[in-house]
Amino acid sequence: MVLWVVAAVIAGMMLTVWAISVAIRDAGIVDILWGFGFVVVAWVSLLVTDGHGVRAALLVAMATTWGLRLAIHLAFRNIGAEEDFRYQSMRRRAGDRFWLTSLLRVFGLQAAAMWVMSLPLMIGISRADQGWSALWVIGAVVFLIGFGFEAIGDWQLARFKADPSNAGKLMDRGLWHYSRHPNYFGDATAWWGIGLVAASTPIGIVGLIAPAMITWILVKVSGVPMVEHRMKRKRPGYDEYIQRTSTFLPRRPRPQ
Repeated sequence: MVLWVVAAVIAGMMLTVWAISVAIRDAGIVDILWGFGFVVVAWVSLLVTDGHGVRAALLVAMATTWGLRLAIHLAFRNIGAEEDFRYQSMRRRAGDRFWLTSLLRVFGLQAAAMWVMSLPLMIGISRADQGWSALWVIGAVVFLIGFGFEAIGDWQLARFKADPSNAGKLMDRGLWHYSRHPNYFGDATAWWGIGLVAASTPIGIVGLIAPAMITWILVKVSGVPMVEHRMKRKRPGYDEYIQRTSTFLPRRPRPQ
């Protein structure tokens, strides 16, 4: 039952926010919903099932911590700013039919992705504990590492951009010295932690689809490729930054 309830909740959230986005002409608000949506999914999964064990509590805490931080971060970054360049480009191409394009290609796709990404939460929260599992500890540690990279990376980048003297400069400090996308690495790693905790259930391994999918999306689809394409045009020296700095996995920069 939880799968259908969550699907209905996600559809309702996405349709509501889509209607608001059409009214205010800003599809970028879907990015804020992305993080908050998983908080809702986790709590709905807890309320409609009888899991309520250590694993369920851990997964709800992880989803809530990750989702609220991301939603608040994006709200501060996006509210009052112009629409994200991705949606601006899509709006120009779609013209007067953007309302439908955004419903299908932005909100519809994200609704489907959110449901798939929610599999470890739905599975892990809805199943009662069958005893203590080492995967709870391993998953929690992996989650904390990922959450730290994502939160610190975003914080460092926000501070860098807030300094007027850095206008037009390349951010290659802090965690960004070791990875060109430490926030994306942290995002994916946090979800691997969630997936590992859920994998302590008999069918929990199915939930590993979620971290595998988000890693693929971030590395190959809408994360790294889109940002890199834009940064190459906007930031002098980005090609040299690429040569010396790891794309995703943090490591010591290559000597120049």
